[in-house]
Amino acid sequence: MVRALVLVAVLAVWLGVAAFGGMAQGTLSEVQENDQAAFLPESAESTRADEIAREFAGDQPLPALVVATPAGGGALTPEQLQAAEAFAAEIPQLELPDGSTVGDVIEGPVPVIPAEDGEALLFPVSISADAAEETLGDTEEGTTGAVVAALRELAADTLVGADLDAWVTGPAGFVADLVSAFGGIDGVLLLVALVVVLVILFIVYRSPSLPFTVLLTAVFALCAAALVVKPLAANGTILLNGQSQGILSILVIGAATDYSLLIVARYREELTRHALPTDAMKVAWKASLPPIVASAGTVIVGLLCLLLSDLGSNASLGPVGAIGIAASVLAALTLLPAFLLIGGRRARWIFWPRMPQYQPDAVVGADDSTRLWGRVATFVARRPRAVWVTTAVALLALAAFLPTLDANGTGDGDVFLDETEAVTGQEVLSEHFDAGLVEPVIVITAEDTAEQAVEAVSGVEGVASAQLFAGEDGQPVVIDGLVQIQAATTDSAESQEATVTAGEIRTAVRDVDPDALVGGAAAQRLDTQETAEQDLRTIVPIVLAVIFVMLVILLRSIVAPLVILAANVLSFAATLGLSAIFFNHVFGFPGADASVPLYGFVFLVALSIDYSIFLMTRVREEALSHGTRMGVRRGLAMTGGVITSAGLVLAATFGALVVIPLLFLVQLAFIVAVGVLIDTFVVRSLLVSGLVYDIGRPVWWPWKAKIPEDDPAPGAVPGRPEPAPVGSGT
Repeated sequence: MVRALVLVAVLAVWLGVAAFGGMAQGTLSEVQENDQAAFLPESAESTRADEIAREFAGDQPLPALVVATPAGGGALTPEQLQAAEAFAAEIPQLELPDGSTVGDVIEGPVPVIPAEDGEALLFPVSISADAAEETLGDTEEGTTGAVVAALRELAADTLVGADLDAWVTGPAGFVADLVSAFGGIDGVLLLVALVVVLVILFIVYRSPSLPFTVLLTAVFALCAAALVVKPLAANGTILLNGQSQGILSILVIGAATDYSLLIVARYREELTRHALPTDAMKVAWKASLPPIVASAGTVIVGLLCLLLSDLGSNASLGPVGAIGIAASVLAALTLLPAFLLIGGRRARWIFWPRMPQYQPDAVVGADDSTRLWGRVATFVARRPRAVWVTTAVALLALAAFLPTLDANGTGDGDVFLDETEAVTGQEVLSEHFDAGLVEPVIVITAEDTAEQAVEAVSGVEGVASAQLFAGEDGQPVVIDGLVQIQAATTDSAESQEATVTAGEIRTAVRDVDPDALVGGAAAQRLDTQETAEQDLRTIVPIVLAVIFVMLVILLRSIVAPLVILAANVLSFAATLGLSAIFFNHVFGFPGADASVPLYGFVFLVALSIDYSIFLMTRVREEALSHGTRMGVRRGLAMTGGVITSAGLVLAATFGALVVIPLLFLVQLAFIVAVGVLIDTFVVRSLLVSGLVYDIGRPVWWPWKAKIPEDDPAPGAVPGRPEPAPVGSGT
């Protein structure tokens, strides 16, 4: 009766979590923050420069730029100019979703600016800085997105009728298109991930009910995570951007499914040894607890190391991801057992039609020539050194391509993989106007060196013009002995070329005034890229050190953790090398965001090391009775099937990120999915197993007293194979 009450209580609590968490998950995008400047630390040079710049001209509006050209090309006609004037006059009267008008949120009238070549028109619409950061009343719709949508609708209704092609671009256009791209996170991404995982689970279990049980556990875990993340993001405790939200969904679905697979596999095994499902679950739960908690702890600690990042976007992913992993563990260890025991004494029905039967006399063995992972274990045991050396050489060959990975950053236009109106409009704008005038590079320098600084900035390649910020009287504005220089670049501020130019401006102006500050949109991107590179150098060693300590505690060894870490670092390098080949020569990507290597490292090392943990905890368990080398054979044979399934699930869930057509997420999806597959099929089964088998008992040094001695012949394989492990399979 007590067990039944506990079961009901657990299910009731999780139903409540699902009810409220489901609503939170569906509205997570409402608390997103995707402004690049918001992620920079206060100490960043561009942040300090922009803060001083506000004293000169106040908060700068966010420009939405409407650019129009004749549909057939050529010069503008008087009729088209007349239509353009009517279009500009109508913009302030456009109604927004909350009943207000565009005129309520923009600054000044909308001018019509013809290009010098007479073949294009520009309509700058300046959204006030305060309005750009707010939502429209109770609609929860961002003001920027609503204004851009209204402009695009009006352009389609009026300018197209005048035989003009029109695009809404500029900073506001890029923000709107980015938010639109992330809009698929709440629906499409989650749906694709769930469907892919469900298909894999059907293949693995070949049962009509068990896949839904595992998948439901993952969905409930995601609801629990959203229930915690949303209020924290809403009150500003953590920053949640579109990337973090997408990664959260994928991370929870993948991790919760992986932990569930491990519990189900051990539960199935114990059902053959225990008559009552509750007894089988008790043993399976206790046996699964150490590796699951250890692997989850490793991922959580690795993610929390991101808090050391100076970038808010990186630092915020740490707690967001950690909350997701904690929810996954909680669901796998509480909700899943409750689901599996709903049937009471008839709980085996969940595995129908392949229900495990009670076999008290069954013998658990190491391998069987008829089973895939038994054959792999035998193969590794016959020639362990040849296996791990060959594997290491192959991985080193891929790692040799790592230096060719171009992760120096990209422009805003390169972020989108699909054609977007903002990107197309920016290209048209650059053909007919000086795009760099829209968001110039800002230089704050001393009044005494103003003229020299202007000359130095003007001499930088990529700078179209540079001039001192002047007041209404035409004289330079001086505040506390400082002046402001506005440098228009030849390239759009959203481009990587302008980012490079901002860096060269910093170098040039430092020779004149060492205390000068350089800001603006291009400088913000430069600081973001440089900070991401610094984070990689800082966080990677800390993650490795923390994971090493956790592995030492789990495995009670120093050598085994070193082996696992070395293998996984090599796997990471090989994955990035392979990714570089595909990014450069197959997909033709323009480069990679500077944060891609860091994200790839944290997820690959923290997540992929789980499979080595699952393997090595079982190897140690078996080694206590049979010795290390036999423990490797038994551990690999008995965990091969479930770890392979877990790897496929995690790779598939991260692979689902490709449905969001953004360069960063697609590259991260490729790196993590490919890396997980390499770890699952190569590192864990061949490299780690071969190394541990070759090293033998010393792998548990210095705490090896409880491990019995091995057969003195490293590659010896008993002539008669032992019976197959109960419940093991391909």
